[in-house]
Amino acid sequence: MFKTIEWTEDGVRMIDQTRLPSEEVYRTCRDYREVAECIRAMVIRGAPAIGVAAAMGIALGVKKSVASNVPALRAEFETIAETIWNTRPTAANLFWAVKRMRGIFESALSEEEAGVTVAPGFSPASAAFLISSGQVPGGAADVGRIAHVISRLVEEAQRVLVEDIAVNQAMGQHGAKLLQDSTTVLTHCNAGALATGGYGTALGVVRAAVAAGKNIQVFAGETRPFLQGARLTAWELGKDGIPVTLITDSMAGHFMHQGKIQAAIVGADRIASNGDVANKLGTYSVAVLAHENNIPFYVAAPLSTIDMSLSSGEEIPIEERSPDEVTHLGGVSIAPMNVEARHPAFDVTPHRYVTAIITERGIAREPYAEALKGLFGIK
Repeated sequence: MFKTIEWTEDGVRMIDQTRLPSEEVYRTCRDYREVAECIRAMVIRGAPAIGVAAAMGIALGVKKSVASNVPALRAEFETIAETIWNTRPTAANLFWAVKRMRGIFESALSEEEAGVTVAPGFSPASAAFLISSGQVPGGAADVGRIAHVISRLVEEAQRVLVEDIAVNQAMGQHGAKLLQDSTTVLTHCNAGALATGGYGTALGVVRAAVAAGKNIQVFAGETRPFLQGARLTAWELGKDGIPVTLITDSMAGHFMHQGKIQAAIVGADRIASNGDVANKLGTYSVAVLAHENNIPFYVAAPLSTIDMSLSSGEEIPIEERSPDEVTHLGGVSIAPMNVEARHPAFDVTPHRYVTAIITERGIAREPYAEALKGLFGIK
């Protein structure tokens, strides 16, 4: 199949989602700034995938560091982390990943604080060469600590990817139980393998249900204006051989009213502690239509997407993207010149419209304020 993102010796390799479905092109980022730009430009998108990219971007930046001592490395780390942090404002996984990598950075420094131990992959000979060549005038102790930090960050970034795929698979197993043996599912945007390290959140539930022998068909909303449903969801479901029907966003209510859809499943970019869900623009409309037509509306997201520091969805920052993404399609203008346009990338669905939130630790239902605490083990 395809790999959304992976760590390689050359850098962080990812499929370019702006080129799909016409071209399956992969980009290798050799610098953390390139990773940051890929996040901003939506070469890689989807909250879990952004989290993986953030972790790998930080590891790549530190690996490429020319810092000669620990204070210099710390200053450079802050620049790298801040650059990644400021790429997009809504996806909780981005900030979760930066905080996680920051914790590893600090613990790795503490582990090596008293010694000259050289981490795996950085031999004493390599350290001696760096010192003798003047690249690391700080001495052997700093060489050892810097090498250890690099090793730990690279290891952690790869662990984030492996964990994300495992989390999605666990989520799929929980969510598949919610679907009947013969179900047509409506999804919005792309919450599949392309939006994660692999397998998917909402589409992970679909994949798990299909693997369990259930007859699942998918209606994919096109998701204007960036068309993630049309370009990405339809593409990856086609690769899996899962029946998919593409509809315009405005058709959802029509097919729900006709009884053609039995469930709606979406992913999420951030979930507040009360169960309010921020997801791709148009999700709120799907949830309201599902409620009106007595159709369950499910949200599939890992715990890393849930922001327990926020009391409600009103506190979730909503990214405003370029109006050109509304006035143009494929680089071609589809609107009068100079017309005003808006593109909030996300909307917030109040928890009262959410039937259940599917996570790797199980399924949460109302009251979400208590149910989500339980998933985190908070009393």
